Amino acid sequence: MSEGTEVLVVDDESRLADLFAAWLQSDWAVETAYDGEQALEKISDSVEVVLLDRRMPGLSGDEVLERLREEGYDCRVVMVTAVDPDFDIIEMGFDDYLVKPVSKDELLEMVDDVSGRSDYESAIQEYYALVSKKALLESEKAERELEDNAEYRELCDRVNDLEQAVDETVTSMSSHDEFVGAFQDLQTEN
Repeated sequence: MSEGTEVLVVDDESRLADLFAAWLQSDWAVETAYDGEQALEKISDSVEVVLLDRRMPGLSGDEVLERLREEGYDCRVVMVTAVDPDFDIIEMGFDDYLVKPVSKDELLEMVDDVSGRSDYESAIQEYYALVSKKALLESEKAERELEDNAEYRELCDRVNDLEQAVDETVTSMSSHDEFVGAFQDLQTEN
């Protein structure tokens, strides 16, 4: 469980939002918002996961989601709603979808899963950025120069560490059937 992960629960049914928050607060830092406007006021760069109801008076969950993406927030968004998914979800920028009623276990597992995807993706991005730099240096510098350079050796060590961490993450995700969920978006594109 990610103790530092901040979760924003957004639902116009305040009792339900408070229930979800209570379920989550032993493992995550949780904020609640009871409408779309309040959600946009409470969102910050420290929020990693947003649980968002679709059907709310005023600003709907769909509109909140659109604004979050337009404003560049890099949080995971899970639609937690009584609205059954339809083809309109294809173009929406959420990470996962839960149809109410939702059990405590489902909710906890979902937040854990989507926050794990964030960690995995940032490690992958860093890994590929460093591999790219390493390949560029190797194509431009003589082997002797590379061997003598401490920064290059540190780069190689970091690439190896990240490669191992990414491999371990893939192994743990696949052993919990979360691997498929993490790449659900890729399957949708194909």
